[in-house]
Amino acid sequence: MNNCESEEIVEAGNIAISNLLPTKSRSLYDIAYNRFKKWCAEKNVQVYSENVLLAYFSENAKNYKSSTLWAQYSMVKSCLIIYDNIDISKFPKLIAFLKRTGDGYQAKKIENIDKDLTVDDIEDVGSSLIVKIPNTKTKIPRIFVVTDVGNMLELFRKYLSLRPPHVKHKRLFCTTKAEKCSSQPVGKNTMGKIPSVVASYLKLPDVACYTGHCLRRSSATLLADVGVDITTIKRHAGWKSTTVAEGYVENSIENKTKIANQVLVGTTTSAITKTVNVSESNIPSNINFENCTNVTFTLNVNK
Repeated sequence: MNNCESEEIVEAGNIAISNLLPTKSRSLYDIAYNRFKKWCAEKNVQVYSENVLLAYFSENAKNYKSSTLWAQYSMVKSCLIIYDNIDISKFPKLIAFLKRTGDGYQAKKIENIDKDLTVDDIEDVGSSLIVKIPNTKTKIPRIFVVTDVGNMLELFRKYLSLRPPHVKHKRLFCTTKAEKCSSQPVGKNTMGKIPSVVASYLKLPDVACYTGHCLRRSSATLLADVGVDITTIKRHAGWKSTTVAEGYVENSIENKTKIANQVLVGTTTSAITKTVNVSESNIPSNINFENCTNVTFTLNVNK
């Protein structure tokens, strides 16, 4: 302890340090950090150099997937900064190694559906619904709008009218028993199974592959298919990374179809303007167009 620092200041500093780690997952951070410290003790390591970290994660790479390695790296990095004042994010070789472990790996994503969505989070403004998501994974509140496409507003209002009056909680979704809404709220696990139920109803193959994340993934894919720009897709999905949004645009079936047509048949999506001037006396009886998509024709009749 520094002689200039009182015990009160040291204690306050220790409390502040203990709050730097996420409250909910603090135990996971401690486990990852203690595992690393135990490994160092077994190897008689006293200095946490880049080579030490490379050796540690190289051993872990034999048993864990790339996503797990990155999670472990993130937790060990945070703990080393807090407890040992060492920033391993400045180890370029370590970062390059972790990136190489992800070559060819595709993460299996499962969306965490917010189980705390309440009736107070949805505002019916008549022509649309304004939905507020206060608790998100990134701790940034989200807002989106539901319009009256496909009678969505009518369905929502009907669902809300079926809500039992004696329900004490404000959770939006309630379970259904004997074709009646009960007071028991729907849990996130039940909500996550809805895509697989829909897939089963539609008789799609591999229904177990349809998780809750499909709801989010499908919306981003639909936006990419209709040509929405990357900035809008990022804003819609709440992504900070442009790389993620670019992946949806690149893998868009509509986009790949356009590229295939350009390569194989030489069609183009560039704007082509063709103006034909005719008079009333020589208006052609019929005009035929073939193999045209997204083309605008302007016909001027001179009187």
